[in-house]
Amino acid sequence: MQGPPLVYGQGQRLLVVDDEPGITEVLETTLGLAGYQVWVAANGAAALRLAAEVRPDLVVLDVMLPDMDGFQVCRRLAEQDEAPPVLFLTARDSVLDKVTGLTIGGEDYLTKPFSIPEVLARVHVLLRRVRRGQAAEDPVLCFADVVMDEGTRRVTRAGRAVELSPTEYRLLRYLLVNSGRVVSKAQVLDNVWQHEFGDGVVEKVVSRLRQKLDAVGEPLIHTVRGFGYSLRLPVEG
Repeated sequence: MQGPPLVYGQGQRLLVVDDEPGITEVLETTLGLAGYQVWVAANGAAALRLAAEVRPDLVVLDVMLPDMDGFQVCRRLAEQDEAPPVLFLTARDSVLDKVTGLTIGGEDYLTKPFSIPEVLARVHVLLRRVRRGQAAEDPVLCFADVVMDEGTRRVTRAGRAVELSPTEYRLLRYLLVNSGRVVSKAQVLDNVWQHEFGDGVVEKVVSRLRQKLDAVGEPLIHTVRGFGYSLRLPVEG
């Protein structure tokens, strides 16, 4: 039985960061054949240097690197203007590692061993998501005193900036679009990540977003036990 059709790129620039030559060789070859321009780096310092020179559209990043870990590299990339999306591709598979990667700036997290079709599919989804975000027709979403400007990717509450990772940003956007409604963990996974990470990851990312948002005002993200989450004003007693 044939598998799903492979998806191809249109010359987008990809930076692959991994210290295993076998991994970088496979990814450089297959991603190149799939229509992408590919650069490779074997450590964090080289990755940051190449990222500044090449301005990649996407970074495929291992966590375990010889000089600094991938989480540090991701944080440094996130400080750049127009920071590229990051797909973590690593053997580190704990819930804590996944949550860390997704909340410090990573857009997606895939564990080794991996299949080439899945890597291609996730790269395609991330690049499409970035294009869709850039083409948003209505760039401002509001609820209560929360304002999300999709043109600048800036979130404020009561006029104060709220610093969010890309994952936290997408989660808040989904809650804003569905404000007043209850969304399940399965719906969050389908619409925020489009991949199966498990309930533990959802709970931890929601918790981190709640801490940042509620630090500025009254609680807005509420857990509806047995059902999911809702963005709404507190019920007055």
